[in-house]
Amino acid sequence: TQMVTDLITPKIVEKTGYKKAAVICHGAAALGLALLGILPRFIPPYSGIIISIIVYAFGSGLIEVLVSPIIEMLPTTDKSGNMSILHSFYCWGQAFTIIVTTFLVKVFGYGNWTIIPLVWAVLPFINMFFFMRVPVVEPEKEKKNAGFKELVRNRRFLIYMVMMLCAGATEIAMAEWASMFVQKALGVSKVVGDLTGPCAFALFMGIGRMWYAVVAKRVNFRKTLIILSTLCFICYVVVAVCNIPWVSLIFCAICGFTVSISWPGIYSAGAEEFPDGSSVMYSVFAMCGDTGCCLGPWALGIVADSFGLNTGFAVTSVFAVIMIIAVLLLGKSKA
Repeated sequence: TQMVTDLITPKIVEKTGYKKAAVICHGAAALGLALLGILPRFIPPYSGIIISIIVYAFGSGLIEVLVSPIIEMLPTTDKSGNMSILHSFYCWGQAFTIIVTTFLVKVFGYGNWTIIPLVWAVLPFINMFFFMRVPVVEPEKEKKNAGFKELVRNRRFLIYMVMMLCAGATEIAMAEWASMFVQKALGVSKVVGDLTGPCAFALFMGIGRMWYAVVAKRVNFRKTLIILSTLCFICYVVVAVCNIPWVSLIFCAICGFTVSISWPGIYSAGAEEFPDGSSVMYSVFAMCGDTGCCLGPWALGIVADSFGLNTGFAVTSVFAVIMIIAVLLLGKSKA
């Protein structure tokens, strides 16, 4: 649902503008989370969950595509740094959600889990009203923006698409499987696994994005991305081969730092290189990133089922290698 939404967002924005679309997406996210707390009580739970997911995935897909160009269109000088700060709040939100949800599960118990999405629905509901009032810079109507066909004919744009796919895969594969790895390696509960795995990963990723926001103007993005992608590959390999659980856990967390600049950095670099890309560019980038978010964890899981979790991490490290090759090709193409 989120990937389909990524693709149709430019058409929605064309009809509504960024501000109204931002209101709509937060409304959909709030409604979907509210339905998640209500529908499973009255209809078969699995059907209720799927319906709810479709509704809030539409909202989250819109949010993902809209928020980056809204920030990019602000009249600021450090656009790359601002984009990194924006995406750091994804990390703080992820960590905050894990901590608060873990606390709420402890308070209400697993049997009353439907209360928890009702609590979280309040956040996008409030944001919906904020977006009704906040000023939003809209693109100039007379300006002709590049379409999808025009963008994908550009070899460099195709390289950016591959980079976005790898960014999603390397980030989410570790983020989604870190908890299971910690539970199996250390023999701890899911609560401890969530707090020490995905939560630590999110915190390090947030720190990385805040760091890049400070240094963005002083460092070369392409060289920095190559260095961090190399470190990302090392993190995946160490988690796969190391027999000391706590060392592997540390590298799980450090991996969050190594993937931190990929998503926001590629967005900013793409916006600079394709200034006429507009919402179509962000839509395609988001779709490629979300494809990676599906492909990375899925590939890790498929391999883990047959050969074990450690082998799954080793195989998934290939996305970091592809990222390095893509960035090198980008430099060669420009030369």
